[in-house]
Amino acid sequence: MEKKKLDKTAAIILANELSKELPEDKGTTLLCNKPLIKYVFNSVNSIVDEVIIVTNTKERAEKYAKVLPKTALFVIDRQVSQNSLSGAIAGFEAVQSKYALLLSYDSPFVNKELAMFLLDLAAGKTAVIPRNANNETEPLCAVYQTKIVLEIAKKVSEEGTIDLQTFVEKLQGVRYISKMIVEQIDPELQSFFSVNSLLDLKRATVILQGKNKLSKNKH
Repeated sequence: MEKKKLDKTAAIILANELSKELPEDKGTTLLCNKPLIKYVFNSVNSIVDEVIIVTNTKERAEKYAKVLPKTALFVIDRQVSQNSLSGAIAGFEAVQSKYALLLSYDSPFVNKELAMFLLDLAAGKTAVIPRNANNETEPLCAVYQTKIVLEIAKKVSEEGTIDLQTFVEKLQGVRYISKMIVEQIDPELQSFFSVNSLLDLKRATVILQGKNKLSKNKH
């Protein structure tokens, strides 16, 4: 399906924080012989105009560049204390597009149809944010109008906020997408699954093997 759009769109993939639960860099951790970050990149690359990876060192950017297409753009989060909000700010500052889909580099099962749906609903909204199985907002699988939210993100960051949930609560003009709507596109809500430990990696392997088996059966 070709994406119809009036405004340019982007995907910002946050890779500025490190995991203490995995033995190596999460972005290059292999899931069925493919780096985690590549799954996220591939899920949205064809539906946006630019993909920006936010990381915290030049060395990590160079490492990711070796496993991603040359179209990937890299931004360094230079804040002393990196967190999800500082990474989002670095991404919002870098994008050229009016709307940006914010994702995490450890979410290998982002549903492309869901991403397109969120982007299509973004026109005129400050943000489009889905809700998960617990009816909580998912700010790391959401679309933001970059210029508007950048100023708000900077303001709440200066006030001491470091997490995206608190930042989202400060936004006005947000379109929230109910869990029931999300489930119509992504029945298992796998877009919100993130790999934070070796156990998660094993679960992701089982999920991916199931997807591959299903795909083979269809053909």
